[in-house]
Amino acid sequence: MPEILLATLNAKYIHASFGLRYLLANMGDLQDRTALVEFDINQRVVDIAEALLTHDPRIIGLGVYIWNAQQTSELVQVLKRVAPEVTLILGGPEVSYESHEQAVCQAADFVITGEADLKFAEVCRGVLRGEPPAGKIVAAELPALESVSLPYALYDDRDLATRVVYVEASRGCPFTCEFCLSSLEIPVRAFALEPFLAEMEALLGRGLKHFKFVDRTFNLNLNTSKAILEFFLSRYQPGHFYHFEMVPDRLPEALREVIARFPPGALQFEVGIQTFNPDVSTRIKRRQNYDRLADNLRFLRTQTGVHIHADLIAGLPGETIESFAAGFDQLVALGPQEIQLGILKRLRGTPIVRHDTEWEMVYSATPPYELLRSKTLSFAGMQRMRRFARHWDLVVNSGNFHEAASLIWRNADSAFHAFSAWSDWLYAQMGRNHNIALNTLGEVLFTYLTRERALDPEPVANAIYRDYLRVGRSDKPALFRAYITVPDRPEQSSPPKSLKRQSRHAAAAS
Repeated sequence: MPEILLATLNAKYIHASFGLRYLLANMGDLQDRTALVEFDINQRVVDIAEALLTHDPRIIGLGVYIWNAQQTSELVQVLKRVAPEVTLILGGPEVSYESHEQAVCQAADFVITGEADLKFAEVCRGVLRGEPPAGKIVAAELPALESVSLPYALYDDRDLATRVVYVEASRGCPFTCEFCLSSLEIPVRAFALEPFLAEMEALLGRGLKHFKFVDRTFNLNLNTSKAILEFFLSRYQPGHFYHFEMVPDRLPEALREVIARFPPGALQFEVGIQTFNPDVSTRIKRRQNYDRLADNLRFLRTQTGVHIHADLIAGLPGETIESFAAGFDQLVALGPQEIQLGILKRLRGTPIVRHDTEWEMVYSATPPYELLRSKTLSFAGMQRMRRFARHWDLVVNSGNFHEAASLIWRNADSAFHAFSAWSDWLYAQMGRNHNIALNTLGEVLFTYLTRERALDPEPVANAIYRDYLRVGRSDKPALFRAYITVPDRPEQSSPPKSLKRQSRHAAAAS
């Protein structure tokens, strides 16, 4: 039986914990006495506690994040009630700041703040020797990355086949955006390139096809990002997919040239724009060149096969519905395949709180600490934003209605306001934002476009049906069956497999 357990509650089963694998890789002489066990937030806390205690551990290390904070707090309470002799050590971004104020930290034995790659093993050695830390809160020194053992061999074959595999070539962020924890991670530090690429080679050799880089600013160092892209390009095989978080206004010619050589669908860039309002951007200390940003997105959309996932944040201090709408419309015009509309969160430790008084920022007291209202955005307005974000994801980002969705705002002065009207109408009709079947969504979209927007039923029906065919469906809902003139899909020996949203967007573009 292992004496030490590393555990966390992932948001979903498919997410493999990157942080825990780093800790296990750096346990040194304790690695053989340590095991890693993962759960997800949909499992019952008492069942998780039972599974952990079955191992009869002396120490349990728990990774705490914004998505599992509530469940982990319950888990700690249960473990302390039924097995008080087990030492509980917490770590992760959720408990690295404002630690003394959190009940979960008070209930645990120790809390390691910061990057615990090396510190966790050190604390465990002390506990096992009977020499625990003097205080509950243990601040981890920033580890030199050359002293950190890489964790990639700890992804097992099941991880490679069925789960999201995370990798990183660097840590930290040079920017000071006040809403983001990464702004506290200065300086930017890079892993040595050759050992890192050797690990990527090993993952490729084991059959991994999808790589998700978690670097906050992958394209910050031109030479490094170019070398990594060229490495993957030279080894590309059909089905390979690489996700990177990119600084949107930094795409020099040398990087453009490499990116343009990747086949369509191989690259996904997550670009954090967050706001197009220069006053808001200055207020939260976010630096970006909007002209270069727009030029880079136009280049990616017109001259490459990159799938663009662009982020905007609703609720930043001083942002109004109208200013956000203007920025949203600018982004729609630039044509990214996906626009992720996020609600501002008050992450622990971030300096965004300095605006609370002036801008009357009111956040939820429970994770994920989303903004409820502000001086410029009412609670009702924020609720509409939440519904807008859900419906945009359901109809547009999903790729299920690529052609028909654009009819919602075609010829409108504002894509944002046109889609808001659809979102309000949809919620009034359905009374919910989730568990809406694709067929039902197609029917209500047809009804809205023909009744509320007074569009001709035949082109609307055919647009929706063509969208159905693109995602592998051929059923004709009764509501608009009579208007469909598009030829039926030829008979198939077996039903088509469902496509990922990136593939659906690619199919729509072809």
